[in-house]
Amino acid sequence: MLKMSDKMEDKELKDLGSYTGTEHYYKVMGALVTDGVKYIMDNGYSWFVTDALAVIKTKFKNEEFLTIKLQVNKEKQTATMLITDGNDNVLYKQDYKYTDAKVNLTLFFTDNVLLLSSEY
Repeated sequence: MLKMSDKMEDKELKDLGSYTGTEHYYKVMGALVTDGVKYIMDNGYSWFVTDALAVIKTKFKNEEFLTIKLQVNKEKQTATMLITDGNDNVLYKQDYKYTDAKVNLTLFFTDNVLLLSSEY
């Protein structure tokens, strides 16, 4: 029998395209996340979500809309998180010297909800 801890993570996020809306909201660090964000968290990207929320909640809690991008360099196994105002004006940048992440992601934060760009 397969236990939850034995479940293989989908680092490629093969089902990401199926999230175009949400049925449930989940509370994470004082914010709400959608089904799509929960999916990426359950598949090895929770560090990205919690890092983004920590920065947002401490530095940008009064912003109405933010874009959070994860840019992955698979060859070097590094990544960069960018938080912008939605108009490509970078408000915050964080580099990761190592990651096993496989895909670039774009999230939006508005009305205290973190969601995939496809769920907006």
